[in-house]
Amino acid sequence: MGVLFGYFAAADDEDAVRAVVREGDEPTATGYDGFDVNAMDPTLDLLPAEVLLTGRTAEAVRADPRHGHLVAMADDGRLVCLSLTDALRDALAVADRSLLRGIAVEWATSDVFPTPPGPDGLSAFLDQATDLAGRAVERGHGLYCWICV
Repeated sequence: MGVLFGYFAAADDEDAVRAVVREGDEPTATGYDGFDVNAMDPTLDLLPAEVLLTGRTAEAVRADPRHGHLVAMADDGRLVCLSLTDALRDALAVADRSLLRGIAVEWATSDVFPTPPGPDGLSAFLDQATDLAGRAVERGHGLYCWICV
């Protein structure tokens, strides 16, 4: 079994905790605006895309206190929730969609992936993330990622 990642928007960290720490058997992030992917670690895989989208250096992104900040943990650490940076959210929200394909092509050539992915999958991820970020900004929400091992 692989690792599943869910990108979603929440009003704040406390709201994001409620998305992950659920009552009963309710699935993670049910009722939250978001999407799931099989592979896209927010602190490692997404870093080159954030650099390309925001114009910040990798060091500046890593130094951002919202980059991969642990918001919640459940199921003995098998489920965690991390925050994404506001800079990434804002850059995605205003991203020129005609440039996303080029970003995906450049991102695919970065050294973060053990096997270089095709740009089509990365482009589809960016399209979904751009839509999510736009809605998050409209609502004044932040972006988060839950990770289930």
